[in-house]
Amino acid sequence: MMMDEGGVPTASTDSTPTGDSLAGGQPARMTMGKTKSSRKRTLRKVRLTPNALLVMRKRYLKKDHKGEPAETPEELFWRVAQAIAEADANYGATEEEVEETAVRFYNLMTSLDFMPNSPTLMNAGTELGQLSACFVLPVGDSLEEIFEAVKHAAKIHQSGGGTGFSFSRLRPEGDVVKSTNGVASGPVSFMAVFDSATDTIKQGGRRRGANMGILRVDHPDIERFITCKHDNDRLTNFNISVAITDAFMRALEEDEEYDLVNPRTGEKMGRLSARKVFDRIVQSAWKNGEPGVIFIDTINKDNPTPHVGRIESTNPCGEQPLLPYESCNLGSINLSHMVKDGGIDYEHLKEVVWEAVHFLDNVIDVNKYPLAKIREMTLANRKIGLGVMGFADMLVALGIPYNSEEAVETAEEVMAFIQRESKAASAALGKTRGNFPNFKGSVHDPEKGGAGPYMRNATTTTIAPTGTISILAGCSSGVEPIFAVTFVRKVLDGEELLEVHPLFEKAAKEKGFYSRELMKRIASKASIQGFSEIPEEVRRVFVVAHDVTPEWHIRIQAAFQRHTDNAVSKTINFPNSATPQDVYDAYIQAYKSGCKGLTIYRDGSRDVQVLNIQKKPDYPQVEPRPRPDKTIGATERINTGCGKLYVTINRDEYGFCEVFAQMGKAGGCAYSQIEATARLISLALRSGVRIESIIRQLMGIRCPSPVWQNGEQILSCTDAIAKVLNHQAQANVESALQEMGACPDCGASVEHEGGCIVCRACGFSRCA
Repeated sequence: MMMDEGGVPTASTDSTPTGDSLAGGQPARMTMGKTKSSRKRTLRKVRLTPNALLVMRKRYLKKDHKGEPAETPEELFWRVAQAIAEADANYGATEEEVEETAVRFYNLMTSLDFMPNSPTLMNAGTELGQLSACFVLPVGDSLEEIFEAVKHAAKIHQSGGGTGFSFSRLRPEGDVVKSTNGVASGPVSFMAVFDSATDTIKQGGRRRGANMGILRVDHPDIERFITCKHDNDRLTNFNISVAITDAFMRALEEDEEYDLVNPRTGEKMGRLSARKVFDRIVQSAWKNGEPGVIFIDTINKDNPTPHVGRIESTNPCGEQPLLPYESCNLGSINLSHMVKDGGIDYEHLKEVVWEAVHFLDNVIDVNKYPLAKIREMTLANRKIGLGVMGFADMLVALGIPYNSEEAVETAEEVMAFIQRESKAASAALGKTRGNFPNFKGSVHDPEKGGAGPYMRNATTTTIAPTGTISILAGCSSGVEPIFAVTFVRKVLDGEELLEVHPLFEKAAKEKGFYSRELMKRIASKASIQGFSEIPEEVRRVFVVAHDVTPEWHIRIQAAFQRHTDNAVSKTINFPNSATPQDVYDAYIQAYKSGCKGLTIYRDGSRDVQVLNIQKKPDYPQVEPRPRPDKTIGATERINTGCGKLYVTINRDEYGFCEVFAQMGKAGGCAYSQIEATARLISLALRSGVRIESIIRQLMGIRCPSPVWQNGEQILSCTDAIAKVLNHQAQANVESALQEMGACPDCGASVEHEGGCIVCRACGFSRCA
């Protein structure tokens, strides 16, 4: 692969980057041709697993006007490396030095030792150029401030970011509105406005909007907030969390009442039993996983810039507390690459930490922020969030069970090292580039007890969910346990591929128990613990999420939290048999152990769930349910090669039930085929066929007369019907599938991670 005169990689006639990326043996190399500095460089090619390559093509590579990939993985990483390295020029680096930095950044990513967050991979070096994943916006109490926040959120979602909001400033339901002599509708009703706005925005064409909604436990509307997501069709673009205070936890411990405070007046509006409110939180979380909790006073004890303001909210997955209008840039180190000769390779880890801090600090400078206020706040504090992925794989490589004292000790040791080295790297940048502007008065200021005179970044560490970037890196996600050692991935035409964890496959072959039949049997179970043919020492190490009790989940989270500036994104998995008391105990354990929040998920707790591991089902013949007397729906007009097509989709209390489709002109073969298609779709819907299955079958069918509409190619009348079904049903389908534990893109099982939903089969992620 050669570089053109602008330094952009171009495929030479004898290079096959995609094939070489998947080849065995040593990574192939690609040669950089003539660049601005007229020097020749050799760059490694990236080796991606087939699944990583699939996700890369679907989610990350730039697309042409036909929606086909317009760059190779190597070109993507070089695009990102060059764009981020350009920031060095702001601090006196020569053109040649900037190029050297770009090569180092390229190697950092293509080695799969480090990955930045998805917006950076998608947008660096593009016209959009928005590189942050995390934003927090303030929501004021006036109508003008509320809709200003809605407008700002729309801009952020359009650029590829996710937003967090605290609705705690809004006056409660029934409170006075002097300007109209009316009464306020309260925070929950306005959350629906934000949710609807999010539904209409597509994030850069590749990422859907995600929100975090937070309400303080002492807000008068807290009881309504706790139950606002009991209806799974409401607030589908929100994760919600209760901001719990130390005062509330003291009242809970003493079994006392606590004060509710009107945020408009600051006056007390009554008292509630802390036990009663906490029980409601627990019961709701036990029912369907929401709300989560954040310990807001614990978060503010670690607020690095208390003189600037108090933290009110986090990003959508809860790991990044931010001040209003702040953003943060995240990246994760692949710990599975930090094992050498049976131990942790701290020398290599240090090199990666220092390079990653340099990378993330540069992101702040080259980022194109969606709002001027966000740029101002971000540059004033320069927060970065360096985290980890592949922790479970590291433990396996070290022979350590996830649910063990040794795992807790390893988590503390590794994260303490990363924390120290990230601070040292940030201090070195501060010495050469200058401290972050709000350094004076921050926790880093020596006058406030800080350790030294230099610090480039107000925070340096965050443990984020790494659903899709861990797929690219070929490692386990974040600090979560391994989800499954084998699983079946569906590909085109219903073909199924058996995926086996590489370390498990290696162990199985070395110890002589590997067979494809056994791997398939394991894929149908939740755990390998019941397989007597697998040696005990292998079963001891290869524990999966289903094997780990909530206590061990929380102990691992707390171990990482003790050495993390911001917060730790993690889902605490419960078996379906868990009781509300189990959830109650977990919240208390998390608070006492210093966690900044907790997200729980009880297996099968949604109304209906497709379990990841289940017995082979029976498929009886069915009769469609009768057409209901009353339906509700919507009609959409769409252009086709045969003319304008009008598609109506209706639903009743059981879900989608019928489709009507009509051409602008009646009669003819096309008209009759369209009517037949609509009737069969209706029959399938009333027979219990999921709508996403219908969409997958119809989407992409071609005819000789494709047309374009709003930048989207309509391949045929059938394809048009499928696209309308997808447009109108997307939010409902996505919500329903996620409640059931299935991916809306490919139908595979999803993982619950830190309040997010991730599909490791295709890379789908619910959260930004």
